[in-house]
Amino acid sequence: MNILCIKHVDFEGPATIAEWAEKHAHTITTHHVFRESALPPADSFEMLVVMGGPMNIYEEDEYPWLKEEKVFIKKAIDSGKKVLGICLGAQLIADLLGGKVTRGKYKEIGALDIEMTAEGLKAMPELPAKFKVFQWHGDTFAIPSGAIHLARSEACENQAFIYKEKIIALQFHLESTKKSVSSLVEKCEGDIKPGPYVSSKEILKAIHEEFFNASNKFMFKIMDRLAEA
Repeated sequence: MNILCIKHVDFEGPATIAEWAEKHAHTITTHHVFRESALPPADSFEMLVVMGGPMNIYEEDEYPWLKEEKVFIKKAIDSGKKVLGICLGAQLIADLLGGKVTRGKYKEIGALDIEMTAEGLKAMPELPAKFKVFQWHGDTFAIPSGAIHLARSEACENQAFIYKEKIIALQFHLESTKKSVSSLVEKCEGDIKPGPYVSSKEILKAIHEEFFNASNKFMFKIMDRLAEA
């Protein structure tokens, strides 16, 4: 399978998703939407992975490439491609499916608990009822009409959804590794401001490798599910 991964900044890439692709002999191509002009043709990929980024989906004046990207993602959805959105990518998908994106009541940064909804456990029995994920976001989305609300957290009700089996949106980062989080801390240190769900720079850098290994296994399960859709 050919996978296209859209990056919004240099320091937020596919991370362990690339490992999953290599393990299953899939081809993954990265497109830097913030500096490459023409997006790849639709027939060049079967799965689209849209990564995170520090910008917001409504900042089109500052990031004009967002307009073209939104059209591109919508075409991928409408043509029946498999689509995964992470953080900003999830918010873009939600917006395109009619789920409004707004500033969240709380910012979430760190290794934090989420719990699956009853509907989420039925839709994705491969995931546990409650587990820790890596979070780094301030915005949130409404669950689009027709989508299944998969997970929630204490700070943010809408953490994930699945739409028509082929579209999965995750507010959190199961793909993260210790290295990718270190890069986030370095590049986005200004986001780390005191809050009830915000970990300090020191705590973020001290997150154990075992946490990421567990998260990556959940990421692999979701990728397996999406590949089979």
